[in-house]
Amino acid sequence: MLRIFHNTSYGFIKHWKLAAILTAAFIGAGLVTFAITGGVNYSIEFTGGTLMQVQFKEAPDVAVVRSSLDKAGITGSEIQQYGGPLEYTIRARDEKQVEAQAAGAEGISKQIQAALDQQFGKGNVNIVRTEAVGPKVGSELRSGAATAMLIASLFTLVYLAIRFDWRFGTAAVLATAHDILVTFAFIKLFHIEVSLTVVAAILTLLGYSANDTIIIFDRVRENLRKPHKGLTLSTLLDKSINETLPRSIMTHATTLAATLALLGLAGEVIRPFALVMAFGVFIATFSSIYVAGPILLWIESKYPRTDDGATAMAARAGNAAAATTKGGRGAERLAAR
Repeated sequence: MLRIFHNTSYGFIKHWKLAAILTAAFIGAGLVTFAITGGVNYSIEFTGGTLMQVQFKEAPDVAVVRSSLDKAGITGSEIQQYGGPLEYTIRARDEKQVEAQAAGAEGISKQIQAALDQQFGKGNVNIVRTEAVGPKVGSELRSGAATAMLIASLFTLVYLAIRFDWRFGTAAVLATAHDILVTFAFIKLFHIEVSLTVVAAILTLLGYSANDTIIIFDRVRENLRKPHKGLTLSTLLDKSINETLPRSIMTHATTLAATLALLGLAGEVIRPFALVMAFGVFIATFSSIYVAGPILLWIESKYPRTDDGATAMAARAGNAAAATTKGGRGAERLAAR
């Protein structure tokens, strides 16, 4: 049986300051981009409007395509190459056009098709697909997506509060919140369009990240039940991470392989989902080690337990030499919770 990263003893937690600087810089860059350019780029599903995927017989000049649409009264449309040089997407999201879309779902798409046929000749432009969403539907989808993320976060919080001591649960929840912030910064920095598939990726990331942290914290609780004289909580965290490392590597490798396959082979529609998920695999691994662990250490040092384990857990968090037998029994009591 193949065994990788077996009996390792890497010191992960000691690098938490560098990790904190890197993640703060990444989130800061995302916030600056938000401040300069506004919010995320929502898809037609959320804003309302018309999206058409068209295929030309010959590679067109984008400026000519845009001018033909402007002449037809479809102003401010977004035209992007979609895969090869012959395929493009046209997004009509002007406020007046979105209102018109609510009155007649096919009106704008017919205007776009007529304008392209007039410019390039009938039969030279093939309409591959058309998506039309009214402003009311787009608004409902956006609020529904936000509600789904909020409910998923609350259920995760309740589960962690029941399964762990509140200190462990708080650290896990803050690590998951970190993942969401970093993911939104990634989406903004790389101009990823937020569609329902991207929302699905974010919801998947919520569970994936929480699961990764729970695996490590479960091992921490198991190690707390064992006698480890002279070991700080920081050392126990490193020990637990190293013990779960083979499982984590195999899980992340298989998940990443699947997302990379989607990224390369599944096409443009699924690509944003795969891109966010591939990033999520890395960020979930990062946060379970360099965010959840250091936060737990900080909480243990600031809010020591008032029971018999307070002395020992405070010692584990920062001063192993002060650990006593009485405190060790308190740590075992903590693990039993």
